[in-house]
Amino acid sequence: MFTDTHCHLNRLDLTKYDGKLSGAIDAMKTANVTRAMAIMCDFIEYDEIANIVSTYGDETLNLGMSVGIHPCEDIEVLKSATVERLIETADKDHVWAIGETGLDYYWSTENKKEQQASLARHIHASQQLKKPLVIHMRDAKEDTIDILKSEGAEHGIIHCFTEDWETAKRALDLGFYISFSGIVSFKSAQNIQDAARHMPRDRILIETDSPYLAPVPKRGRPNEPAYVPYVASFIADMYGCDSNEVGALTAKNFENLLAQYR
Repeated sequence: MFTDTHCHLNRLDLTKYDGKLSGAIDAMKTANVTRAMAIMCDFIEYDEIANIVSTYGDETLNLGMSVGIHPCEDIEVLKSATVERLIETADKDHVWAIGETGLDYYWSTENKKEQQASLARHIHASQQLKKPLVIHMRDAKEDTIDILKSEGAEHGIIHCFTEDWETAKRALDLGFYISFSGIVSFKSAQNIQDAARHMPRDRILIETDSPYLAPVPKRGRPNEPAYVPYVASFIADMYGCDSNEVGALTAKNFENLLAQYR
């Protein structure tokens, strides 16, 4: 069984499924994906994602979602993520986590203060709801780790990890789990692969971040949650084990993460 800890089910390319999300869902089940967390980036997505979760989640595919504002959203959207609004929206059983939030200085450095303030508010909502954070971190590792530490964040996922082992250790020391996407399989991802090799086995997660960042051998195609076994397979090769072992390990880790404050 495989768990995709981070996928954008409302943004998938459904061309090969005749535009029907049910086709992508069936493909997940065929690939033995038994759990997935659909990620929200803006409040305008909430209803659509919640409907997907309630419509397609069943005894063979456990679906949940996150609630949060992506750091690349416009300043006014970032400001809309008040602690009160986040709590009100996320205080439901089908919402498993707060995010994705975080810092992204790759696309914009002009709104650093707004990104940082938004991240702090997400942390406070997470603390009150006792739900894990989903952290986006791109070209902003120092500020991200510093804010997580200063605000007392200790429960969540560094998603789509693209940094080195030293950064991973700092996140692990704060209590975070590290999630690897298809990027780990790229030839240019030596530092990410090194981090994956050093990871404590009880703190590693896998994801697709679909429809983005398809893993080898699907690179260049639209990504989808059915491809998460390829991420598991690549990591399994590094560990010298079977991909199903990685799938079971990461599924257990995700369950432990969600159960941490239950």
